[in-house]
Amino acid sequence: MTTTEQRPRLRFIEPTALAGVMVHDLAVFRRYWMNSTFSAVVEPTIYLLAFGFGFGSLVSTVGGYRYIDFLGTGVVGSAVLFTSAFTGMFQTFIRRTFQHTYDAVLAAPVDVHELVTGEALWTGVKAGIYGCAPLVVATLFGLRPSPTVVLVPLIGFVTGLGFGLFGMWMSAVVPNIDGFNYIISGALTPLFLVAGTFFPLDTLPPWAHTASQLNPLYHCVELVRHSVFDRLGINDLGHIVALVFFAGAMWVLAVSFLRRRLID
Repeated sequence: MTTTEQRPRLRFIEPTALAGVMVHDLAVFRRYWMNSTFSAVVEPTIYLLAFGFGFGSLVSTVGGYRYIDFLGTGVVGSAVLFTSAFTGMFQTFIRRTFQHTYDAVLAAPVDVHELVTGEALWTGVKAGIYGCAPLVVATLFGLRPSPTVVLVPLIGFVTGLGFGLFGMWMSAVVPNIDGFNYIISGALTPLFLVAGTFFPLDTLPPWAHTASQLNPLYHCVELVRHSVFDRLGINDLGHIVALVFFAGAMWVLAVSFLRRRLID
């Protein structure tokens, strides 16, 4: 057991420890921010060009929206998903297994739950910012968002927090880095496809539509779409609760499994 575990703590999460983890992430991010920003902007542009003008030439409106507007708001969720989940999986695995960054961090007065929380918060911030990129691109294709669009970064943050923690949990589960192929193909891709991004889910069979309620990305897409088009209502409280519950559950799992990996 490390000295961090033996030292009595004043608070469950020390603000100084949390800030130290996030400052470290910011310092590292400054070295590769151009690569991340490039992919965050180019990927939604490709989606909008390929699907928006491809399917959009065949289907003019979907669910009461122009198809390119429907797609542009849906891709926000996809950008948040892949930004956060991939960061949680690969970055955590590499820092823990190859770089041994977390061994150095835990040598300081930082506990595992503070490390996980700080990493996840930073991932959520990035997801919230990069999730806005598809909307910026979509406005170039005619999207006219309402003032409530300012809520989109917050929605992206909460969703990215949950999926970032999911990725951290998975990084402690897989035996090697190749194991992420199972997670991407077996979990992330189905969530990505059945989230209301490319088509409304009411076109699915009733059982599939019901199952989609368990997909956190679906709740993110619905909140984003309603925020962009000023259609927020009391029913959206359910989407908010689902995302908060998802983030909380993933935090418990990520902390529990990473503690086993990091603390002998």
